[in-house]
Amino acid sequence: MDTYTVFPNPIISKKGIISEKFISLNIKTFWDTCSYVHELPYGYNSKTDDILILFKEGFGSCTTKHAVIATLAEELNIPVYKIVGIYAMNEEIVTGTHQILEKYDLSYLPMIHCFLVYGSYRVDLTEGNNNGKNHSLEEFLFTEKVIPNISEKDEYLLYKKTLKNHILNRKEMEGIKMIDVLHARTDGIVLLRSKVSIKYQRLKKV
Repeated sequence: MDTYTVFPNPIISKKGIISEKFISLNIKTFWDTCSYVHELPYGYNSKTDDILILFKEGFGSCTTKHAVIATLAEELNIPVYKIVGIYAMNEEIVTGTHQILEKYDLSYLPMIHCFLVYGSYRVDLTEGNNNGKNHSLEEFLFTEKVIPNISEKDEYLLYKKTLKNHILNRKEMEGIKMIDVLHARTDGIVLLRSKVSIKYQRLKKV
């Protein structure tokens, strides 16, 4: 992944709810907003449909961190967009995954991760944030541009659609049922949450 310094760096002006919030915090440039969001601790928010939840709770996940910056970019007419990617989670990426793979007879577990794009550049504002992964994600099975604050429901529907149309028809997934992958995904989310400091966890149904 690239660093946020590949983005344009305009002065923030009041164009919407997110730009106004950053101005109220005396944060003046686009790079400074990215730095602020990156430095916030990684954690699972109590809800994701509130675009200001990152500020209210003082931490965020890839979902809420990138929603804020993509929304700001939209307000300022900067061509930085939120991407939903599905990657092949394995033991190398997240310690403990091998138990899930053995349970469901999978070679890897398709999981969602969000990041930002600007032209050919890709930026992950959760890198180095103790996000449960052993290293940066560089390869994805599937990516799609989405609206900044895509709902959990729509993200889940996108995941299921991608499983059906792009992933389950791969050779290594031959004989694997969608219901088993969905159950494995639930276990994968539990595993990832277990890697995050309890101070920044918000337990909810997934």
